[in-house]
Amino acid sequence: MLDQRGIEYRYREYNREPLSEKEIREVLRKLGLRPRAVLRKNDLGFTGDEPDRELIAAMARHPGLLQRPIGVLGGRAVVGRPPERLLELLEER
Repeated sequence: MLDQRGIEYRYREYNREPLSEKEIREVLRKLGLRPRAVLRKNDLGFTGDEPDRELIAAMARHPGLLQRPIGVLGGRAVVGRPPERLLELLEER
């Protein structure tokens, strides 16, 4: 979608270059969300009721727990679900 519109971006392969706990905290701050809001529930048994620090540590160890894509531009971020939400970052530039 971004390619079709000629929008430049950097794609980060979350399995090869996972976010650190510090980066996850920063992204959550930009999103204005708590970890449970971006938690993908899976077979690891997390419910979202765990303490924030525990969820952030788990997301750093198991990047598949984090919703994606997440677009970040400057001090703002959006969860790209649906992917068209990524365009919201461009609207207020």
